[in-house]
Amino acid sequence: MTMSASQLLIIDTQAGFINEGTAHVPARVEALQASFDRVMATRLYNPQKSLFRKLAGWSAFPLGAAETQLAFAPRDGTVIIDKSTYSCVNEALLDVLRHEGIGRIHLCGIATETAVLATAIALFDAGLEPVVLAHACGSPAGHDLHEAGLKLLRRLIGGKQVIGS
Repeated sequence: MTMSASQLLIIDTQAGFINEGTAHVPARVEALQASFDRVMATRLYNPQKSLFRKLAGWSAFPLGAAETQLAFAPRDGTVIIDKSTYSCVNEALLDVLRHEGIGRIHLCGIATETAVLATAIALFDAGLEPVVLAHACGSPAGHDLHEAGLKLLRRLIGGKQVIGS
């Protein structure tokens, strides 16, 4: 991987999150893959003892359920990251990105106001440059929360870091 390798991170674009507010996302993320040197995709699951269940009362997405399956066709070589938290950013991922000289990560997927937001902030906090591809994001909670997420992202990571809205 060269020092200028481009990275796409597709967040939680899964069957159980597809509705009117997100129906456009699978086709858009699928089309974006060809424009990047490297593609990763996250897949959220909700373990039995998660804080999603305990604090938020959200019991969907148990490990292996049909709703956790990706709602798009990942290209060959896509790295799939299973996660049980809003963000997939951890030391292992950061080590891989830094080792490969990747300092800018393009993000898209579901949900703008939760997982996309949390991941962008975690990358920012780790000293990496997040770029949110707004046209390929959405929220299963509706357009208003998608727009709220974009507004927060512009404030938190910089207006020029949110493109295509």
